[in-house]
Amino acid sequence: MSGIVVVDQLRDWPVELPGIEVVTAWDYLTDERHTRSRRVRVYNLCRSFEYQATGYYVSLLAEARGHRPLPEITTIQDLKLAESPRIITDEIEKLMARSLARIESSTYVMHVYFGLSPIKRHERLARALFNHFPAPLLEVRFRLRGREWRVESVGPIALGEVPVSHHEALYDAARAYFERRRSPRVRRAPARYDLAILVNDEEKEPPSNARALKLFEKAAEDLGFDVEFLDKSDYGHVAEFDALFIRETTAVNHHTYRFARRAAREGLVVVDDPLSILRATNKVFLAQLMDRHRIPQPRTMLIHSRNLRQVPAELGFPCVLKQPDSQFSRGVIKVDDPAQLKRVAAEMLERSDLIIGQGFEPTEYDWRIGVLDGRPLYACRYFMAKDHWQVVKRGSSGRKIEGSHETLAVEDVPGKVLDIAVRAARTIGSGLYGVDLKQFGKVVKVIEVNDNPSIDAGVEDLVLGNGLYREIMTYFLQRLEARTRQ
Repeated sequence: MSGIVVVDQLRDWPVELPGIEVVTAWDYLTDERHTRSRRVRVYNLCRSFEYQATGYYVSLLAEARGHRPLPEITTIQDLKLAESPRIITDEIEKLMARSLARIESSTYVMHVYFGLSPIKRHERLARALFNHFPAPLLEVRFRLRGREWRVESVGPIALGEVPVSHHEALYDAARAYFERRRSPRVRRAPARYDLAILVNDEEKEPPSNARALKLFEKAAEDLGFDVEFLDKSDYGHVAEFDALFIRETTAVNHHTYRFARRAAREGLVVVDDPLSILRATNKVFLAQLMDRHRIPQPRTMLIHSRNLRQVPAELGFPCVLKQPDSQFSRGVIKVDDPAQLKRVAAEMLERSDLIIGQGFEPTEYDWRIGVLDGRPLYACRYFMAKDHWQVVKRGSSGRKIEGSHETLAVEDVPGKVLDIAVRAARTIGSGLYGVDLKQFGKVVKVIEVNDNPSIDAGVEDLVLGNGLYREIMTYFLQRLEARTRQ
């Protein structure tokens, strides 16, 4: 995706940026070349964003042309006119307290240029504010209320409002912003689309290992994508891409959901999409959803503080309690007697008003069927860890013991397992899911549907090989091409 910086006069922007064209607002608005261009990122640095002024029309017409403006017209209107932002995250509040602790006055104005502050101690706060309110130039006003700092207003500012003393800091920030992409490398052909893959290098149990990520990258590039790996600090860059593939463990109260939500709002093809994250990461929702669609699951009970005494009669012992947002066998506990039930349930109900209880139905292994766009893609059997009832056994010291695995061709999987897996996945959406099931002879039951399934080189790809990665990248390509045709 190409990029242009739009200014009122060329002398307003005396900075050369690699791969970025600088044009005047009048040329952008009137030149047929810009009217007909496609896949353009527009950085609007006009002197004024007043209603129906030139800068206003740059962002407005950029959206009409299918370009991607920064800031968007809605950002200009909503934030510039808002008396106070209504959405400030806990992360930003903590950074505010730390960053502004030395300020002696009761008010403070901060300027944020392409995610950076001219004052070094405000760097982390500036980055967080830019990620939350994407605009190249921001002005944020803070006020001390009692002992706590509060955001009084935040909004985009025009280039003409940047203090002269900040110009060098602004230019340095712009250079850093545009040079942040990975080093150029030889490509066999111009990229058709830009794909971002969100990862977390510090995650101990990521959904894809390093080798799998490389294979995803290669498969995407073979299909004509330009691929860039992002981390959570890159929220402000999401809109620069055509598609987002999340390969970090997802959660609702987490930056992964914010990435997915913004990507979907910007019109990207995104996996995992925000609705799938909301649905699949909550076991309470899944249990009710499976029940509504008559998809078989173990005996299941919605547990709260008022019906805890009914659990023994409903589920018997042993039974399994699940924290709604449990992942990777964490927050899933087998209880063997009333005393343990009372203790474990009390701990879980402190974190969530509702939890899930299920009858204990042991099997030698769990099925995992990968479902993509409503069809089975891969199949694995994950065997229970030795002397344990789960696939993963975690010791008190944090040591992890996993059972063995077996990857099968989809055509070798019992038809009923595939049918129920696909039905379960379709209740969540049309993206990429991993459906866990138990099989007892001809009886098949869904344990859960994962929106962010594990795809590791050497495990899930043992049958399809590189074809597994190509299939998933083809999913992105087909949806992007369908949008282009529309």
